[in-house]
Amino acid sequence: MTSGLTERDRAKADRQAAILNEAARLFAERGFSGVSLEELGAAVGVSGPAVYRHFANKQALLGAILLRVSESLLGGGRDVLARDTEAGARLRSLVAFHVDFALRDADVIRVQDRDLASLRDDDRRRVRRLQREYVELWIGVLAELHPDREEADLRVRAHACFGLINSTPHSMRGVRQPASDRTVRPILESMALAALSA
Repeated sequence: MTSGLTERDRAKADRQAAILNEAARLFAERGFSGVSLEELGAAVGVSGPAVYRHFANKQALLGAILLRVSESLLGGGRDVLARDTEAGARLRSLVAFHVDFALRDADVIRVQDRDLASLRDDDRRRVRRLQREYVELWIGVLAELHPDREEADLRVRAHACFGLINSTPHSMRGVRQPASDRTVRPILESMALAALSA
């Protein structure tokens, strides 16, 4: 992804990624309004004003976090569908993919749940559009598996499945790493598949 870049470009990309990751962690802990750019800069070893070299303001940083994850989900979902041809395998792969995301990015889920309203209007529209496209991938697979069901039924199932899987920040409380992955993953995957076919 960073091939062809200069050493300076790579360092800048690494610093930007570190800022995004640390911002997601801090926003998840304290909320968007509870974190200053100075605190964020200190957490990644730079001054608060240095953060402005990467992001225009804190709202732009929030937008970058939620746009990055929304683009990643849509791209990853498309990759899953390109790999599998049978509908049942596609659904299982989509569930596994989304569980991977939820286990890896629980902080971002918390940020989305709490701070989506703090996005700039244009970023919120882009995030919502990407998320709708991601939902449509799931509905397409569910329609293949259940051609007799109405689209509204399939949409409710998809959103309920996301709610179940995205409960990870709550369901992982009290489960220690690295046991959480072994413990939580099979539970979430089996429950999600059961809910989708109920």
